[in-house]
Amino acid sequence: MGALTPTSSWCEDAWIITAGLTQVTERLKFLVAFRPGLLSPTLAAHMAATYQRISGGRLLLNVVTGGDDDEQRRFGDHLGKADRYRRAAEFLHVVRSLWTGSKVDLTGEHYDIRGAQIVPPGASPVIYLGGSSSDALDVAASYADVYLTWGEPPADVAGKLDRVRERAKAAGRELRFGIRLHVIARDTSAQAWAQAQRLLDGLDPAAIERAQAVQRSSQSEGQRRMTALHGGRTDSLEVSPNLWAGVGLVRGGAGTALVGSHEEVADRMAEYHELGIDEFILSGYPHLEEVYQVGEGVLPVLRRRGIL
Repeated sequence: MGALTPTSSWCEDAWIITAGLTQVTERLKFLVAFRPGLLSPTLAAHMAATYQRISGGRLLLNVVTGGDDDEQRRFGDHLGKADRYRRAAEFLHVVRSLWTGSKVDLTGEHYDIRGAQIVPPGASPVIYLGGSSSDALDVAASYADVYLTWGEPPADVAGKLDRVRERAKAAGRELRFGIRLHVIARDTSAQAWAQAQRLLDGLDPAAIERAQAVQRSSQSEGQRRMTALHGGRTDSLEVSPNLWAGVGLVRGGAGTALVGSHEEVADRMAEYHELGIDEFILSGYPHLEEVYQVGEGVLPVLRRRGIL
């Protein structure tokens, strides 16, 4: 089990907060989201190796290239989206090479690395990378261990995974797959949908419009696909059985939730699992209360079915 910690100017730094948490936990893994263009690949490899040693090998890394030019500029990064992916490829080449104990020289488009070497970690952190653009799929196929998708309808997810598989095969690699979803699970379907409606009723139309304006300005293909599921409308949000796009009205990024009884949510997770999804990154609102709903209601169903 692990916890995803985000990267943005509006939240705590994931490296620092989780490094602290490793000292008061024993088994929990930390999926640290970070932006590769904001620090050197040698430093990132060094930091990750140190993290592995002090945590007992509990670091996972979520590479976020950045889909919003405005947010990237807040960090002083002025590259366009395509350049960010090319930089990420060079970055990950250096990092993965250093983790093997190799000395690295790279004269690339974005990095000039000469004689880089670190004390490698005992076990390399698993690298997660998401994205829906062709550039994202190429980088994931070549350098990621786990390709992440946001919660789209199963047929759309299946098509995306197939494209990643084809690219990975061409690169001589195999990847695992994960999905990022919110969850509203209750004893009955009616109770779950009533909770979804309560969340929807609490949204200010002005807040929806502000959020939609931000999403429409994003350069992220994944964000475009999320926004297209609801189109800013509030009257047709179940975009696939038990898949609700209401979260995306006000939240950028992963904007869909599985909504239903514990059995129905388990059914949908099993459906994604059949497509090749092995890892589920789940959250809900409020966070702690929904964790209990999933842990006490959904996970036992999955265990009975042999999925966990």
